[in-house]
Amino acid sequence: MDQQLTPLFQALKQFTKNSPVSFHVPGHKNGTIFPEKASDFYNEILKLDMTELTGLDDLHAPEGPIAEAERLAADYFQAEHTYFLVGGSTAGNLAMIMAACSRGDKVIVQRNSHKSIMNGLELRGANPIFISPAYEESVGRFTNPEQDSLLEALKRHPDAKAVVLTYPDYFGGTYPLKEMIELAHDYQIPVLVDEAHGVHFSLGNPFPASAISLGADVVVQSAHKMAPAMTMASFLHHNSSLVSRRRLSHYLQLLQSSSPSYPLMASLDIARAFLATMPRQDVDAVMKSVEEVKRLFEDSENWSIVPAEDPLKITLHVKHSANEVAKLFEEQNIYPELQTDNQILFIHGLSPFSQTGTLKKAVKTVNEQLKNSRMHDTIDIVPFLTGLESITELAIPYAKMDQLETRHVPITEAAGHIAAEAVIPYPPGIPLILKGERIKEKQLEHITQLQGNGVRLQQRDPERVAVFIGSTEGEE
Repeated sequence: MDQQLTPLFQALKQFTKNSPVSFHVPGHKNGTIFPEKASDFYNEILKLDMTELTGLDDLHAPEGPIAEAERLAADYFQAEHTYFLVGGSTAGNLAMIMAACSRGDKVIVQRNSHKSIMNGLELRGANPIFISPAYEESVGRFTNPEQDSLLEALKRHPDAKAVVLTYPDYFGGTYPLKEMIELAHDYQIPVLVDEAHGVHFSLGNPFPASAISLGADVVVQSAHKMAPAMTMASFLHHNSSLVSRRRLSHYLQLLQSSSPSYPLMASLDIARAFLATMPRQDVDAVMKSVEEVKRLFEDSENWSIVPAEDPLKITLHVKHSANEVAKLFEEQNIYPELQTDNQILFIHGLSPFSQTGTLKKAVKTVNEQLKNSRMHDTIDIVPFLTGLESITELAIPYAKMDQLETRHVPITEAAGHIAAEAVIPYPPGIPLILKGERIKEKQLEHITQLQGNGVRLQQRDPERVAVFIGSTEGEE
């Protein structure tokens, strides 16, 4: 197939050239009804913001340019079928879980998965079997589950309906995914992969292999994270006889808007064409730029660069509070992707970085500020999964949670209770405490220390945790 084609984008462009008269939604009427103060920013994109008109197809029953755009994507990514997602990887993660299992079914899942995976398990009412990740000293964090842990989980639960893994992690770390997929397939169990940060792996060397090429059954990718697509624009790739495509289509219709954004869908068409036609010399130029950016960051005694399999992810392990160092960079108009208690992640794009002078000046200024400041050094924070068994389950199943009453207790008193809410630093969106698990003292220590370091948590009350009443011995 001709990967230079962008059938959906071209259909929208052609439609606007005909000066269509709108007696349909959306209400901005091709941009003619829009506040003047914002029109300069929105005018061009509003012309493409159409609805399911003749010739523009329907995402939920595609037969025209959307269908052709999805076929081109499937051909490029080497999937049996590719779906366009307008609700981010979240919509894809929910749909693949709903399609792969039924209420009460066991699902083996990586414990440090994104919150959308956990939400999918709860919505489905599945019975998650968690496999804990290993802690890697070389990168200073929990990364991925070990192959032995997955094998043990499969032996204990051969009736599981799916294995859910994350690849790569937020920081660009990968692992021997192919071997883990083959283990699951030995039990005729499908592997669902949240590959939100790996859409560019389709480019090949020097990037890691994609989950699709390694044999995963369903793969979700956030095209907007690493490719030139608009925010929320994502792909879901189906490549399996173990997961019903009919069920996938059904749940995507339930979970996605019945009025999907055409600008978002067109940006997926464009992002696929960009990746598919990116010449090798352009990839080489990006890698040369990555090395230059790393050299600029390396000019410091205040941090070191953490190794990663994905070269576009540049993580600084800092000696001081990562939150405070990140703020210093932001004061210089350098905005990182995220910071933990002791690391800051910078993401290089898929084109050469052109503002090296600005970055060089910022690195120098931040270093000078750190030299002259009284900023405290990072403290040793207790990793939130420390002491967890390699295979765990929730203390109570999702099906029973709706029947229980809840109350909020101070963080200092929450140990031993069963959590009635998830506590999540965002980004990266990996729960520190899962809804339905018994809270451990070390998790609370981790939360308190993160809060002291300025890390933002998605939590209703920063000083209290919602727990189920009667979840500890002697409590009425």
